[in-house]
Amino acid sequence: MNPQPVPTPEPPAASADPARLHGQVARFAGRRLLVLGDLMLDRYLWGRVDRISPEAPVPVVDVERESWSLGGAGNVAANLCALGAEAMLAGVVGDDADGLTMLRALDERGVDTRLVVRDRDRPTTVKTRVIAHAQQVVRYDREVRSDLEGEPLRELRAGIERELRWCEGMVVSDYGKGVIQPALLEPILQAAHQRGIHVSVDPKESHIDSYRGVSILTPNQIEAGGIMGRRVRDDESLMEVGWGLRERVDAAAVLVTRGPQGMSLFERGGRYTHIPTAAREVYDVTGAGDTVVSVVALALAAGADFPDACLLANHAAGVVIREVGTATCSPAALQASLDGTL
Repeated sequence: MNPQPVPTPEPPAASADPARLHGQVARFAGRRLLVLGDLMLDRYLWGRVDRISPEAPVPVVDVERESWSLGGAGNVAANLCALGAEAMLAGVVGDDADGLTMLRALDERGVDTRLVVRDRDRPTTVKTRVIAHAQQVVRYDREVRSDLEGEPLRELRAGIERELRWCEGMVVSDYGKGVIQPALLEPILQAAHQRGIHVSVDPKESHIDSYRGVSILTPNQIEAGGIMGRRVRDDESLMEVGWGLRERVDAAAVLVTRGPQGMSLFERGGRYTHIPTAAREVYDVTGAGDTVVSVVALALAAGADFPDACLLANHAAGVVIREVGTATCSPAALQASLDGTL
């Protein structure tokens, strides 16, 4: 691969016109998007530690309360609904109590779950974090990561092909838990392309070549560097990874999220835009990637161009990382961030 030049980044076009950004947020309401991906529950056990176990040199956590939040594609769909959109969620849960808990939580947030398949042969993915004195002591996961197959896969594909025609955008949220796979992606992406629907992808390295031709990928810089086999250390390596990834998947755009360094957008045609971070306080980055891909997808569905969509996503991410655990951003909070009053 030929090395890419390090261009002078263009400022986000929308930054000079706040009125346009506010207008785009106002157009979020009622947009219908389909979210396909891995569904997860994030479970939190909150407590305190006063002693060490006599059985092993480990802390004993006295659990005082328990909480749940949506992770993965469920969090993406919840973000969309919180911003006023209509989200139809396609994925898989187990035929178990955790699956019922997830479906109830999704229903409470206004997510359409008609395309969520219940599979008796795999458990609902649950990540449990034990937290004492604001510090995570341990995390344990229950999941099956093998590819979905058989009747659950056929049911999921048929439902998506039936409902996609009514949607204005699509998000693929790939956490490598078995839902996203070439056998499902190929026909779905082809159908979206035929209908002119933007597809925004939060990618997994193992499936990178299955995303060819999508509208935008939104990896963080560690993921992007891993895919391209080069760690992002400076502007030169960032250019090589960003442009190389865009070319590899032939996406219209690639957005590399870079934490405190903001975001870097690489578009087909050679335009490069750097977006400084909008975060003022950072408590927890859990779920920030879900927020980014959801807002990008929603903004594109509402008619924004790539720089505007990414700028809006940057502000939304700055809102949610102020809270512990996965969180959502409301239109009012997004508007306040744009105004600098949050």
